[in-house]
Amino acid sequence: MDDTFKYADQLGPLKIMHVHEPKIGLKGILVVDNVAAGPSIGGLRMATDVSLDECFRLARAMTMKNAAAGLAHGGGKSVLFGDPYMPLDQKEELIRCFAAALKGEEHYIFGPDMGTDEVCMAWIKDEIGRSVGLPAEVGGIPLDVIGATGFGISVVADIAIKYCDFDMKGARIVVQGFGSVGKHGARFLTEKGAVLVGAADSRGSVYNPDGLDVEALMNLKKEGKTVADYKEGKKGDREDVIAMECDIWIPAARPDVIHDDNADRLKTKLIISGANIPVTHSAEKALHERGILCVPDFIANAGGVICAAVEYHEGNETIAFQTIEEKIHTNTKEVLERMDKERILPRQAAVELATERVKNAMTYKRWNVF
Repeated sequence: MDDTFKYADQLGPLKIMHVHEPKIGLKGILVVDNVAAGPSIGGLRMATDVSLDECFRLARAMTMKNAAAGLAHGGGKSVLFGDPYMPLDQKEELIRCFAAALKGEEHYIFGPDMGTDEVCMAWIKDEIGRSVGLPAEVGGIPLDVIGATGFGISVVADIAIKYCDFDMKGARIVVQGFGSVGKHGARFLTEKGAVLVGAADSRGSVYNPDGLDVEALMNLKKEGKTVADYKEGKKGDREDVIAMECDIWIPAARPDVIHDDNADRLKTKLIISGANIPVTHSAEKALHERGILCVPDFIANAGGVICAAVEYHEGNETIAFQTIEEKIHTNTKEVLERMDKERILPRQAAVELATERVKNAMTYKRWNVF
């Protein structure tokens, strides 16, 4: 088969587009995976080392996530090559140009992701009128500001903890990637009685078995500092977070941070994936065999896209939180019950659930193109 179609299977992708504008150094990719349930929603990720393979895998994760959440949307993803910390005017030009190039791709709705935020979505809205995760001033529900994905993680924990041997009160949490998702996950869980003992970002880590002050860490990040600047605790590099002993370990940064070469270093009982595809499938299997419950990404971190869908259909923040709680509670419960009953991996149970829903949606369409 032509290598162009190496990603093709029964679900997608519908289309892959490359965008290149050498005058301003623009290189970007869009993958629209499946639109059987409706136009795809997926974030715009910006980093220097993104790739087509990562974009496709993330687009498929969005197909699974949106289907599992019962949303009237398919899955898609876009990536932009570049340093997200570049001068703001340069970043704005790249994002606006990328959006303008994809103006006619109505199968895809932009949302924020790693390296982009609600301001970026406002630029896209101004260019093509099609984005979610917008600032409140232009009618949006800024999901990173309110912590929609982090709230969903806390809902998952309420269900998953029933399959573990510890209680929420006093449960020790470690967050890998103390950013827009990780910090809110920590905030909502500590409000329920858990204790944050470790955190990491791209520049370092900190660990304190007696607990870390979530608000103080959030303030450090607001000031442009790293969690390693926190005064009370053991400092380390960002990789040290993998071996920090805890009850709940939350990966909330890049893909594949846990893989065959480091999965044995984890000292936890429950993994709730705040990031997309943070654990390789083989590592998930190894962790499961060790008795570590790993709730898959597209079940655990669906809070953000659920919020985005509510915004797209002109809902408000209150409706968003209610919908996130209802859908994530129901789906987590169904996946873990299926896992327990069929004696299968949590991911297999989640994929079965989502695939069934995508295929059912596809039966109502003449083609999965229009």
